[in-house]
Amino acid sequence: MHTKFIVVTGGVLSGVGKGTITASIGKLLSLQGYKVASIKIDPYINIDAGTMRPTEHGEVFVTEDGGETDQDLGIYERFIGNYCLKEQNMTTGQVYETVIHKERNLEYGGRCVEVIPHIPEEVKRRIKAVAEKNNADFCLIEVGGTVGDYQNVLFLEALREMRLQGEKIVFVHVAYLPVPGNLGEMKTKPAQRSVRDLNSIGIQPDFIVTRSAMPLDDVRKEKLSLFCNVVKDDVISSPDVRNIYEVPLVLESQDFTSKVLSKFNMVFKTGKMKEWEAFVESTKKLEKEARIGIIGKYFDTGDFTLEDSYISVIEAVKHACWNNGFRPKIEWINSKDYEKDDKLLQGLKSYDAIIVPGGFGKSGVEGKIKAIRFARENKIPYLGLCYGMQLAVIEFARNVCGMKDANTTENDPKTRFPVIDIMPEQKKIIAESKYGATMRLGAYKAVLKKGSIVHKLYGKDEVSERHRHRYEVNPEFISKLEAKGLVFSGKSPDGKLMEFIEIQNHIFMVGTQGHPEFKSYPMKPSPLFDGLVKAIKK
Repeated sequence: MHTKFIVVTGGVLSGVGKGTITASIGKLLSLQGYKVASIKIDPYINIDAGTMRPTEHGEVFVTEDGGETDQDLGIYERFIGNYCLKEQNMTTGQVYETVIHKERNLEYGGRCVEVIPHIPEEVKRRIKAVAEKNNADFCLIEVGGTVGDYQNVLFLEALREMRLQGEKIVFVHVAYLPVPGNLGEMKTKPAQRSVRDLNSIGIQPDFIVTRSAMPLDDVRKEKLSLFCNVVKDDVISSPDVRNIYEVPLVLESQDFTSKVLSKFNMVFKTGKMKEWEAFVESTKKLEKEARIGIIGKYFDTGDFTLEDSYISVIEAVKHACWNNGFRPKIEWINSKDYEKDDKLLQGLKSYDAIIVPGGFGKSGVEGKIKAIRFARENKIPYLGLCYGMQLAVIEFARNVCGMKDANTTENDPKTRFPVIDIMPEQKKIIAESKYGATMRLGAYKAVLKKGSIVHKLYGKDEVSERHRHRYEVNPEFISKLEAKGLVFSGKSPDGKLMEFIEIQNHIFMVGTQGHPEFKSYPMKPSPLFDGLVKAIKK
């Protein structure tokens, strides 16, 4: 079957949920039995998301093949269930880099290389390569930013050309409808304006999906239909929901899948939503609450909290809680507070479990180490992810093994006890100031210790999790740490790299060098997160 394309654009403002709408469309099509691939186009000059601040751009999602990508690829994976690869996140930087490289190699045969047509041609080549590599029935393309931004004009031009050249494409425009507080009335004018901006590029949307605080009424539907040249039935309402996994059901309640397939002259199959409906309904009936504290550093941006910095961790917590009959209550803990006042650590007793996620640098680290010690000594279930595992090793070295100033060389290059150190091959890379895509990235295997907590949770001898880090447990200190009771319950197949740790005689104190949150799914939670919540049950 020749791949069909669905393009999702956004209007009025960013952050309205294009990623969730795109993922929901992918979910609906996959439930119909179609193979779906997805692409996120980001109009920034960065080659990838790896060098951007989480508080500015949100989480860096790591793909199976080691791509440092936009967080929307994680949303696609969680909804659709397919692994994404690095080429499924396209940036302006990548496109221009390739075109310039081809020009330097005389691949354009001496012609004058121009923004148009050569940049759109490279965009089209990349889109078709993803569709072909995935042997996709449908390829979803989310265009980052909002229509009207000059940064994404060339991507929209490429998509306009694809339709002109005979590709089967449906355009879905997601627009925000505000309700100004002083008026109390939902306004359609900004959405109309964004559609006009799309028209000016030569694209007419087939669907308008409205994002708003409340459902769209008939009056506004008719207005959008008239002024945006879209059939009234193809104006779809997507109001705010408490659980993002409800969005496919909201779309389907308006026969969205049938309408999309009809644009391609394809047949809709009924009765495919029952399992997803049952799952979503089950999450609404939970009464018991699990209070989980996440001790992080990437959630404050000015006067606002940016939970997107840890979106995969948040979703993994939800998946595990729902699987164990709990309603998740996630609270953010600033570790810097513990550096100012040790008495505040007593507040950790009110949490059912504590998570220290990944991160970099020394800001707030001493507070995290104090919190980890408190969790260990007070038998509070604990899960350390990447940096959270490394800091647990440092805490154990300091307070159990007597290495008082044990540290990571990332924060103290001159420490007497460098229990966490950089990999030798990484030292040269750092010396040359090469930071982008130079860490241990992507899926790596680990052999698990039989009888360990981790082995029981995964139920297998060998597992694979995704990584994003440079520093490792220093082999010189492993025997000393083990002698005092630290269990290295998972190692790389060659035995050189420590992948999992756990503490004996503790209800649940586990750390992993990987990022298991990247492979957690709504109805199939990550084994480590599931184990953490099962410990709460005990």
